[in-house]
Amino acid sequence: MAQYKSIHLVDPALLPLLEALPKFELSSESLAAVRAAPMVIPDNGVGMGKVDISGQLIAGPEGAPDVPVRIYRPLHSAGPTGCILHVHGGGYVLGSAETLEPVHRALAADLNCCIVSVNYRLAPETPFPGPVEDCYAALRWVFERADQLGVDCTRIGVMGESAGGGLAAALALLARDRAKYSLAFQHLIYPMLDDRTCVREDAHPYTGEFLWTADKNLFGWTSLLGVAPGSDGVSPYAAPARAPDLSGLPRTFISVGTLDLFLEEDIEYARRLMRDGVPVELHVYPGAFHAFDRAPDAPVAVAARAHSRNALRRMLDQAPVTSGK
Repeated sequence: MAQYKSIHLVDPALLPLLEALPKFELSSESLAAVRAAPMVIPDNGVGMGKVDISGQLIAGPEGAPDVPVRIYRPLHSAGPTGCILHVHGGGYVLGSAETLEPVHRALAADLNCCIVSVNYRLAPETPFPGPVEDCYAALRWVFERADQLGVDCTRIGVMGESAGGGLAAALALLARDRAKYSLAFQHLIYPMLDDRTCVREDAHPYTGEFLWTADKNLFGWTSLLGVAPGSDGVSPYAAPARAPDLSGLPRTFISVGTLDLFLEEDIEYARRLMRDGVPVELHVYPGAFHAFDRAPDAPVAVAARAHSRNALRRMLDQAPVTSGK
């Protein structure tokens, strides 16, 4: 790995994961093959027998297809629970809700909460606003069927990783501005927030060398936007960092590694949220690259998963808090 100029900055405990992560390029020609490659998440059976798992097609945006969702509900809850609307990652062009079943089953059991995971339509076949509108349709469905789901409407939040974190942030903005549903929190794991990262002239010299690179970022954003990243007029519901005002958003958790391509855009989003009066918990992990939290035993990954789960536990147990303005 001597060809990587940031390899000396990687936490040594993460090097085995770095070796194991898939190596692939993203382009129009390779996309189908990358999508077809199996993504296997280890399943140790946590949550088996404690969580009901079902799939359902729900009404999509007007004039669009129905949206598949995956639903996880604790079997032995004493009353209404909180709910996480989860949005999977994949650079806006990859991924599915089903692959995360081991993670979501364990999370629903541990936190005694409902999880609804959205299979939104992918770009480039469905560019903006299709993906975020699919997520909004799922959010509407959760609120409208909260009683049937056994969910407390005051404890519904959104969560996502990478592009899923970007969509979750965009969904929080959309929910704020449409003013029909009040979110309790947004939980953003190394979120993909700003298309302008693709065209920065002062790009960080030590981020984005591993897994999610600048070339992949360019392909993902171009696929979602249908125009060149950095163009004028990009909607904040596509790139949340474009939003001029972040006030009124729910309490926020953001985490990112120091070697992640999204490092600076995530820190900047957190800073702006704080400046606009939003309660924010920000974690920046040294020596960590994109998706580092998949490492089973590396202390930094163990800590990141614990911080994330503890924050979710707190946010699911609290009533909504939003800023003024």
